[in-house]
Amino acid sequence: MTVWRDAADIVGDRLYAMRQQARLPFEQQSPVIRYRGGRLAPVLLIPGVYETWQFMRPLGDYLHGLGHPIHALTELGYNRKTIAATASMAQAYLDANDLREVILIGHSKGGIIGKHMMVTDDVSGRIAQLIAVNSPFGGSSLARFAPNPALRVFDPRNELIVTLAKNIDINARITSIYSRLDPIIPGGSRLDGATNIELPMVGHFRPLGSPDLFREVGSAIAAR
Repeated sequence: MTVWRDAADIVGDRLYAMRQQARLPFEQQSPVIRYRGGRLAPVLLIPGVYETWQFMRPLGDYLHGLGHPIHALTELGYNRKTIAATASMAQAYLDANDLREVILIGHSKGGIIGKHMMVTDDVSGRIAQLIAVNSPFGGSSLARFAPNPALRVFDPRNELIVTLAKNIDINARITSIYSRLDPIIPGGSRLDGATNIELPMVGHFRPLGSPDLFREVGSAIAAR
């Protein structure tokens, strides 16, 4: 029964992503002004590949309700640029807006971009913490079969993935939250030296709308 239940959840995960994609043309493309207010540490949302920031809007709504200013890179679009180029763009945003004690929250590729920023780009020390959701820190064995370069970059043998994996000192400031079973990342998202939290659910996309994720993110921020 568990196998069939997991298979149904994987289908549900894909349907969740399709529904989110279908909504994007009707969503506001820029973060509303009200997101910028808040007395707590600023949060920068970094979506996954082929996702706009709206994929992470439910989490942004939750954190803004707690008092965090929420920021997003609308010019990133569907996040198809290279990891290095996007990390540079995100760091330039932090610098231009003089944001400090920033909490990065990245989904999938967004988590890899966040770690790249911490390792390479954040020379001013603006980033306090990275919370990654279902991020392929060790790559994904499925990536080598991907139809385009934007996905093949997550091959575990990719030079950038290998280089970032070797930078373990930074992992103490990372919280990796991931599903019990992620069909996109068969090897999982556990990261040595980080705070690792497994959600009791199946899927790569569905956690973004889960109250369980919201609570864990809130706890991770409070514990820093």
